[in-house]
Amino acid sequence: HFGLREHAMAATRRAIIASMVRAGRVTGLTELERSIVEEVAAARPAPGGGTSAGCACALAAALVEMAACLARERVPEDGPARARALRERALELAERELSSYEPVLAALRIPADDPMRERRVEAALAEASRPPLAIAEAAAETAVLAAEVARASSPSVRGDALTGAVLAEAAAAAAAGLVEINLAGRTDGEHLDRAREASRLAGEARAAATT
Repeated sequence: HFGLREHAMAATRRAIIASMVRAGRVTGLTELERSIVEEVAAARPAPGGGTSAGCACALAAALVEMAACLARERVPEDGPARARALRERALELAERELSSYEPVLAALRIPADDPMRERRVEAALAEASRPPLAIAEAAAETAVLAAEVARASSPSVRGDALTGAVLAEAAAAAAAGLVEINLAGRTDGEHLDRAREASRLAGEARAAATT
């Protein structure tokens, strides 16, 4: 009975979307979605990879939240709330990423013969690594939750949870890569280790979800 109810809910959702399309209320991608993509494509430093990774993590968490709500009787009771918190956290971090690299660019503009330049650049890069590190860790947590929800879901919504797991893995890998780039050749081993661990955990969770 639960599987039939989930199928009915999914069918109802598709019917609602279809009716909105027919009524002209939804015409493919919304203006907001198109504007986000166009902003990323613009020839400006931000939004860039970090913000995109944060948005990918938020989308992943949103998919997991939806799947957890539809499979509420099979997933842990706090599943939807955990996914919602991760979605909101990821969006906050994506917004922080918009300006996180500005101090680095300012430090790079310091004259090369300034004795404080190298120290200022290193400090700015270390600080700029905090948001992508947090995104990587949020994405890893999202991937783990996605795997839990996927295992508990019926086939009608399992694909959504699996998509969330794949997106979360990609977000974690991308954000961890940004941390590595920012800290290349530097001694901040803790941040590098945490970023790599987040990427590893996300990959393992995705693999568990899809096997």
